[in-house]
This record gives sequence, C-alpha cells and structure tokens, in this order.
Amino acid sequence: MIHSPLASPEPSPALDKPIGLVHATAMVVGIIIGASIFVQPSEINRHVPSAAGVLSVWAVAGIITLFGALVCAELSSAMPRTGGVYVFLKETVSPAWGFLWGWAMFWSAHSGIIAASSVILARYVGFFVPLGDWGTRAVAVAAILLLSFVNYLGVRQGSRLQTAITVTKIAIVAGLLVMVAVFGKPASVQGIRNGQAALHDSGFDDFVLGVSAALFAFGGWHMVTYTAGETRDARRTIPRALVIGSLAVTGSYVALNAAYLYLLPLDRVVSSTRVAADAAQAMAGTRAAATISALVILSSSGVLNGVILAGPRTYFAMAEEGLAFRWLAGVHPRYHTPHRAILLQAAWSCALVATGTYRELFTRVIYTEWLFFALMAAGLMRLRRRPDYRPVYAVWGYPAVPLVFIAAAVTVSAIQIAADPVKAGTGLAIVVLGLPVYRFGVRKHDH
Repeated sequence: MIHSPLASPEPSPALDKPIGLVHATAMVVGIIIGASIFVQPSEINRHVPSAAGVLSVWAVAGIITLFGALVCAELSSAMPRTGGVYVFLKETVSPAWGFLWGWAMFWSAHSGIIAASSVILARYVGFFVPLGDWGTRAVAVAAILLLSFVNYLGVRQGSRLQTAITVTKIAIVAGLLVMVAVFGKPASVQGIRNGQAALHDSGFDDFVLGVSAALFAFGGWHMVTYTAGETRDARRTIPRALVIGSLAVTGSYVALNAAYLYLLPLDRVVSSTRVAADAAQAMAGTRAAATISALVILSSSGVLNGVILAGPRTYFAMAEEGLAFRWLAGVHPRYHTPHRAILLQAAWSCALVATGTYRELFTRVIYTEWLFFALMAAGLMRLRRRPDYRPVYAVWGYPAVPLVFIAAAVTVSAIQIAADPVKAGTGLAIVVLGLPVYRFGVRKHDH
C-alpha cells in the first residue's frame, strides 16, 4: 500500500495513566518493605545494643527517609514526568548526571536489586521445596520473567498486583503485631540487663553506623517517581504517596523491632541472622518458621514487582530524550507499556542471576545512590533560586530539610567508602565508566 506524503501519520501509542493514590502508595510501601526487616536487623543492633538505641536508630533512619521523600515530592510536583530521579538530576544539575544515574541503575544498582530480591525469594521457596544452587537460580530467573511479563501486559496489571501484595503484607505484619500484644511473653529480665550493659560500649560513631545500616532497609522510596507519566494527577498524587508511604513504613519498622525486643533478649536479637523467625518461634513454636518464610517470599515478591515496574520508565525517558538507544523509547501498541525497556531489563537481570555476578556489582555500587540523592537535594535548592519556579508542593521546613538530607546522604556514602576503599573505588569506577560513553557517544550523537 502506498501512502500519500500528505496523509497524517498514525499517532504513536502513548503510556496509559491508571495509577492513582492507592496504587502509588502501595508502590512506595511495597518496594521499601523487603526481606531485610524480617531477616537480619542484627547489623543495626550490633552497633547500638540497647532497646532505646535500636528504636531510636530506626526512627532517625525513617526521618531521613521522610526528608528525602519530601525533596522528591517537591521535585515531582514541579516535574511530573516519567523517569523520576533521572529527570530531576538532568533538569537541575546537568544531563551528564542524569545519564550517569540511569547508567548506574541499569548496569548495577537497579538490576542488582532485581537479581538480589529474586534470589532471596528463591531461597525461601527452598524452605518448602528442596532446591540446589542451580534450582535456586532457576526459580529466581522464573520469578523475574513472570513478573516482567505481568508488567509487560500493562502498568495497570503491575500496579494492581503491587497493591494486592502490599495490602496482604501489611495485613500479615499487623496480624503478627496483634499476636505479639495478645499472646507474646516478654523476654527474660537477665537478657534485658545484658543488653543494657552493652550500651556502655557504644557511642555516637556506632549510632551513626547503625543509622547508615538502617537506611538500606528503607531503600527504594524514590522509585514511585519513575512512573509519574503513568500516574493520574501526578503533581499531587506522587507527593502524597511519598509522604504517606514513608510514614507507614517507619511506623511498621519501629513496631516490628519493638516486637523483636519484647519477645527476645537483647543479646539474642544482636546475634540473630533471622530475627523475625526467632521471635515468631519464641511466641508460637517451630511451626512459625514456615509463616515467616512465606512472609519473606511475599515481601520479596512485592519488592521485585515494584522494582521491575519502576526501572524501565527511566530507560524509556532517557531514550525519548536521546540519552539511550532510541529503540528503547518504543511503546507497545496494544499494552501501552515501555515493552522493549522491560525486556532488556529482564534479560540483564536474569544474566546477573545466572552468572552470580549481581552480588559484587550490587554491593559495590548501591551506596553510590546516596551521592546522587545528595546531588538531587542540592538541585532542588538550585531550582528554588529560579524566579519563575512555582511547584504545586513545597518542602516543609525548607531549607533545613534538604540540608539535613544532603548531610545524611554524604555521611552514608562516606561511611561506606571508609569501610572498604577498594570495593568503593571499584564501584565508583563502574559509574565513572559512563562518562566517556556520554561524552563520545550520547553527547556527540545529540550534536
């Protein structure tokens, strides 16, 4: 068929906008509450071995997360576009920093979270069905492919699944807390005394290390901003979801740790590598281990689905603006999803699982997120100086909130770098490798 050159081309398919406040809030809560809060808070407890200290650490980490969410809330109200943090960095700092964020996301940080979450899920599936090493990897790959397929079919399907998982997860956590209040027996007084005695061995540096470790359990709070282009009234919906979700998670974390400390002696909480299972066993016996394993599987599924949903939106936005391969900007004509970006992300994440390389990449680069977060908050302060800047939502407590968040983000990164300079150097090198790609590939192409 020959088309007339004067004929209007068919409009390209666009992304749908099915995400409302409930779905957006479910994404915030579902991505943040992962397996770590049920498996290993002992890293925090090791630094601050006292009941008051532990709860203070989680509360402070929650406040810092809330401050970051408030920064994101204002930026998303001013720039409600698909891509989230990538858009914020590109528009307030420079396109190069936006590109580096997306580069680090794809090759290590974001894909590494997908791979790590899928492996955690598979390991707990192994509690019910015996799996060897390759069996665990096969289940992890299958989980990535299944949830990627769900999100390939539509953001409505992915966000509904996220909401269902998150509601179920919160209901189970609430049920566990009610059981603790009704049936739980307090830990022995001797254990409490031993834990309180350990308080004298910790100081301010230990408290900061504890907060740093706790912040990683709050990871992913920013990812809802990636889907702004598919969110109804994004200027208002995303800020509300960020604030409600951050407060809900902080309350859940503090309550869960209070339950652990109520049911177990402090010295056992400090040494435990699966504190939720130990606490449940102390309350309900050995059968409780199966319940906790099922909860970890559910929690990991929520993280995995949310991260799979969020990531491709950044690669899609980069491609639309010429900072990634143009073909990644394709939108499925029937499902209205960034299908090529979803497939590419799934393929690379599965490769990381199959080769076992995700752990090294993930641990070497994940802390660099906080350097980008500091830049993001600095970008907000830079944006505030523009005379024509009129956001729908303005950060409460400005400029103290972004300044405190910048200080916290830099401190987290500095602590991680000081703890292992060699690994930190390798992680930073992965990010810096994106600079020549941007300079001689993307930027040259744009010009």
